[in-house]
Amino acid sequence: MTTRVVVLGAGFGGLELATTVTDELGDDVELTLIDRAEGFVFGFSKLDVMFGRHDPVQVLHRYDGMVNPGVRFVSAEITAIDPSARRVETSAGTYEADILVVALGADLDPAATPGLTEGGHEFYTVAGAFAAAEAIRDFPGGRVVVAVTSTPFKCPPAPSETALLTYEYLTSRGLPCDITLVMPLGTPIPPSPDASAAVLAAFAERGIKWIPERLVRGLDPERKVALLSDETELPYDLFLGVPAHRVPAVVAASGLAVDGWIPVDPLTLETSFPGVYAVGDVTSVGTPKAGVFAEGQAAVVAQRIIGHARTYDGRGVCYLEFGGDQVAKVDVTFVAGQRPVGSLIGPSTDLAADKTAFGADRIRRWFGREWSPSAAGTDG
Repeated sequence: MTTRVVVLGAGFGGLELATTVTDELGDDVELTLIDRAEGFVFGFSKLDVMFGRHDPVQVLHRYDGMVNPGVRFVSAEITAIDPSARRVETSAGTYEADILVVALGADLDPAATPGLTEGGHEFYTVAGAFAAAEAIRDFPGGRVVVAVTSTPFKCPPAPSETALLTYEYLTSRGLPCDITLVMPLGTPIPPSPDASAAVLAAFAERGIKWIPERLVRGLDPERKVALLSDETELPYDLFLGVPAHRVPAVVAASGLAVDGWIPVDPLTLETSFPGVYAVGDVTSVGTPKAGVFAEGQAAVVAQRIIGHARTYDGRGVCYLEFGGDQVAKVDVTFVAGQRPVGSLIGPSTDLAADKTAFGADRIRRWFGREWSPSAAGTDG
């Protein structure tokens, strides 16, 4: 009997699960992957576009070019989810599942921060990052504030990377550069003291100001000041912000979310609804909201669908850009009830090639084609 699997969201989690399940089960599974976006973009590719390394066309992996014959991709807006019936309503019709996997990530809400859309730039959505690239390209130099506006937020290293890459971009062009980073965390990479120490040393070397344990609650576009959570003000000429994160509205309306996100079993990723799993940023599993963790969780769910009793180990590896082609790798593990632990490798120029291979390997696996981000037009 063919098992009907419906996967909502074609990010790290959805792509990994769809690929693994169809590779293993073949004709024994009918897998439908649904997403409203035109394609997939790595988080690190957004920074590449922001700082002029690549054009948008080079980093967008279009879903209409997927070659996996076992995956039926549906380009549609998801309008309703019934987890009890495992039924999904979309702009392209209704889909019913034996197993439903929610991998819709977090929605980003720049308008939730007063003044952000009028007086600053968010760089976490694809469109926002691409628009920020134009603002950075035209920026004559001056005071730059990189800041987080709410918690939780995905990819905790990204604001630090943005501060470092902004410094590199401006100084390499001989432009005046005064950068401040505002984050709600006590250290840049809390699970890894070594990574945090390396980042803080890089900040000190470059004169980047570090303001921990605070958020930006709003902007005053007329006066060009950021309003911090401790009621102080920070002047800026260019503001690059991490916008508020929300569970997608369709998930909130479904009854799956509790206290803002979907609770799951931390070992199996099962929700409270039989036959319904959730992976990645949409959950409250206890790991950071980042693609590598979504991928790891999806791998566990895929094995359980296939019939293997695998459990999630909470491990993820992410890359951290320091500028100057110096890249570090942070290996962290989150286990429920235990303090997270992490180690640092690098930074070094060798790890830049490792990071490139990381992306190329996944595009080869998920989309069935070769990808070199430096080769314009190779990915549609």
